Amino acid sequence: MKALTILATFLCTAGLLTACGPSDGSKPLTFVNRPGILIPTPEPVIAPQRISETEANQVLLVINSASSDSREIGAYYRAKRKIPKENVIIINVSTTENISTQEFNSGIKAPVQEALKNSLNPINYIVLTDGIPIRLDHDGGYSVDGHLATINSKIPAITELKRDNIERSANPYYGATTRFTSAKYNIYLVTRLIGYTVEDAKRLIDNSLAATPTKGPFFFDQAGNRKATSYGLLQSLMERSSDNLVRKGFTTTLETTDTFTAPSEPVMGYVSWGSNDGAFKPEVYKQVKFLPGALSETFVSTSGRTFKPTVGGQSLIVELIAQGVTGVKGYVSEPYTFALAQPDILFDRYVQGFNLAESFYAASPVVKWKDIVVGDPLCNPYAK
Repeated sequence: MKALTILATFLCTAGLLTACGPSDGSKPLTFVNRPGILIPTPEPVIAPQRISETEANQVLLVINSASSDSREIGAYYRAKRKIPKENVIIINVSTTENISTQEFNSGIKAPVQEALKNSLNPINYIVLTDGIPIRLDHDGGYSVDGHLATINSKIPAITELKRDNIERSANPYYGATTRFTSAKYNIYLVTRLIGYTVEDAKRLIDNSLAATPTKGPFFFDQAGNRKATSYGLLQSLMERSSDNLVRKGFTTTLETTDTFTAPSEPVMGYVSWGSNDGAFKPEVYKQVKFLPGALSETFVSTSGRTFKPTVGGQSLIVELIAQGVTGVKGYVSEPYTFALAQPDILFDRYVQGFNLAESFYAASPVVKWKDIVVGDPLCNPYAK
């Protein structure tokens, strides 16, 4: 109920039913355009304690036997994180990026449900590997990850872009200030180990294990063409996030010029509009470098539409994975701005000791939609 209340306030106040960035100049969809930023002040965050090695028991690792990449990445993650063998499930499905709902239900959903039902360990996190499809049915479809997150709940998918329909898909962990358990929130936090190459996916794991609690820097790049309506509200969340981090003693840069800029040194956090920035330059995007443990969000509609080499279209998070990011959120098809991860929550939770998965999901208003979170869910450099 709390998540639903916050989401309703967010939608009403911010008017965030806007496409993340149609580049064709088409008119965005909007509920309301009222000024002001949205989210009610949450209750104080309870600083988490570092969890012992038994945290690995909370991970269900899913490997697609039809993919050699999936098998190799899964074996590497299991060894590095010491995932119990009983927490590993082997499926056999298509290795294409799209999968039919029928094959998803029989080849992924059913065996995962069975594994969760029979698990001897309380599962909070589901980790998927490269070689498992990312999207249902077609290029505009829902994310596989989002449907697995709600596998044992009655939360419906968003079928119409109407406020009440969106509110029914509110993420129960959105805005949360306590550690996650599936028993309490009735969803699972799903992340994925994926990249252009097996080596890129393995680096996500290595970076997670190498992460240290540095004081930054964090980098926020605002865009000159994203100052109005819900775009401007998201820009304000960059500023809010930067201010919050500075108050906590972290180093940040808030880039407010109309130039698309890369940070001059590796960063612990990165937020930009990617190719939706009117001054975007692909060569500058590829200059962004990261410290181990770094998280990122880019406000781009289809940033997670593919993880394969491609030419043209909007900027991709797979580029950031290749450049060394440890955790990043993307979207397999148009999510609209109401679904984007809010950086003020994302980094606030992360630096207070929540893990990668908790931080991204706490910052994300809806589930069972277009979202895809990449990285080792257990990454937690700031744990107390």
